[in-house]
Amino acid sequence: MKKAMQSTEPERTGAQSLVDGLEAAGVQVMFGYPGGMVLDIFNLLPASSIQFVLSRHEQGAVHMADGYARATGRTGCCLVTSGPGATNTVTGLATAFMDGVPIVCISGQVPTHMIGNDAFQEADITGITRPITKHNYLVRKVDDLPRVVAEAFYIASSGKPGPVLIDIPKDVQRQLTRVQPMKPADVSLRSYQPVVPVDPEQIARLAAAIKIAQRPLLYVGGGVIAAGASEELRELAHRTQIPVTATLMGLGAFPEDDPLCLRMLGMHGSVAANRAVAKCDLLVSVGARFDDRITGKLSEFAPLAKIAHIDIDRSAIGKSVRTDYPVLADVKQALQALLPLVGPGKHKAWLDEVQGWSRECPFSYDMPPGSLPAQYVIAQIDKIGKGEAIIVTDVGQHQMWAAQHIRHARPRSFITSGGLGTMGYGLPAAIGAQLACPDRLVVCISGDGSIQMNFQELVVAVEHELPVKVVILNNGHLGMVRQWQQMFYQKNYSAVVLGQRNRPANERIRGVSDEYLPDFVKLAEAHGAGASRVRRAEEVPDALRECFASPRPWVLECRVTEEENVFPMVPPGGSVEQMIQRLA
Repeated sequence: MKKAMQSTEPERTGAQSLVDGLEAAGVQVMFGYPGGMVLDIFNLLPASSIQFVLSRHEQGAVHMADGYARATGRTGCCLVTSGPGATNTVTGLATAFMDGVPIVCISGQVPTHMIGNDAFQEADITGITRPITKHNYLVRKVDDLPRVVAEAFYIASSGKPGPVLIDIPKDVQRQLTRVQPMKPADVSLRSYQPVVPVDPEQIARLAAAIKIAQRPLLYVGGGVIAAGASEELRELAHRTQIPVTATLMGLGAFPEDDPLCLRMLGMHGSVAANRAVAKCDLLVSVGARFDDRITGKLSEFAPLAKIAHIDIDRSAIGKSVRTDYPVLADVKQALQALLPLVGPGKHKAWLDEVQGWSRECPFSYDMPPGSLPAQYVIAQIDKIGKGEAIIVTDVGQHQMWAAQHIRHARPRSFITSGGLGTMGYGLPAAIGAQLACPDRLVVCISGDGSIQMNFQELVVAVEHELPVKVVILNNGHLGMVRQWQQMFYQKNYSAVVLGQRNRPANERIRGVSDEYLPDFVKLAEAHGAGASRVRRAEEVPDALRECFASPRPWVLECRVTEEENVFPMVPPGGSVEQMIQRLA
């Protein structure tokens, strides 16, 4: 690669070199938490062009950077200290790694001569994070720092995106260098060539397969959104008249109000999408990785289909399922090459069949008099938000209901932890998304379990006057675990009841009158946010309008039906034929 150039400029410290490198990389907002091993860097931030956002936990900082990155497509950035500061980033880095989110995380480290001596707040963070980062660095020489910073941003954002960690010892931050900052655009690494030219032969074979297919299906994932290929996907689907289904990470890549859309597939996907996978004769995967929550029992996945796989990640192709038509390429470039080779499709009988399944078995829920189903709240969020909000979720039943009952119309508007399934992700990610998109309504949909994992970050929204909306669907349980215990463990509800609503009278906490714990309204108000609570369905629309209209951060707690389940459901390791649509 190009060598960083020496200059006649005055020497600068490693800390100043880092800050200059971040500015050269285009960093506008950085999240994090200070500590002894990064004080030289923090000392320079007030004079820089970078807006620093102080999280209340390092995990929250990484999730904020993650939400910022997913909402914008730019690389998120965070800064933490050594030891526990660095190890607290692990969950956030693993979340970003699983979902292919570009983040650069900078951690402080003890001085180089103390590494390996069990120094105070020393941790081998490069060793710890090697399996959950795209790449990481321990910088031992200050002259290497400008190159490393530029490389980190280049690696994080190119190819399949992902997190990169830079670990900088305290003494390296204080050493002097004349090496100038570099821009990521100037990086060229002989050992890392993520841009793969589209192979015309691969594209031609796929185009020929599409032309002869009678029951083709497009199966799209987050790679379409990461590549900015939604327009090309829509053109391909419309030109060929092929129905489209999406993974959780692919929601928004194809508009769900389009007649060709079968919505989400997989464990909690639509009946139409899962039946289509089972019946199709050509399955074209575009930027998806055949996750186990999609495939279920591999031997029975798409049993009648030839399988095509378009992906920029070489390791993903053929990893889980056989691939008859592999296309290793950037998704956008591959679709652009494919479009001129395909003509109008004639699949009327197939479309009539799959669209019939959509009409026959839509996502639905029961609403007995006096009940407040969580699904109703989510549908009202979509209606009152006019489908224009950025929806951020935590993980659990509410996540699946949001996937089902929000009409996803455009990319980068549904932000959730997919591969790792990280509870506590939603609120800090929503804060990152709101900072990235100040003019959009950002709604975090969470559960009473997930929200407690990083509730402390609400004060960050208050401090920065970010009008993030948090809707807590409180069913008094860890809902998804309770559902599995109900369905597969003979209703042995072990460690899933939150609060004391379902506890015997003699086991209730003395002095606590509310059956639900904690009191989320009081907790939100203690953090400086607005808050309200609803218990009845008829209260929901007006409460949401008040929440959305407020210029303040707002928490709306909804006391929803307790033992509601997410359906449809393909049992873990099961096949489409075993799909459960309702419990008897």
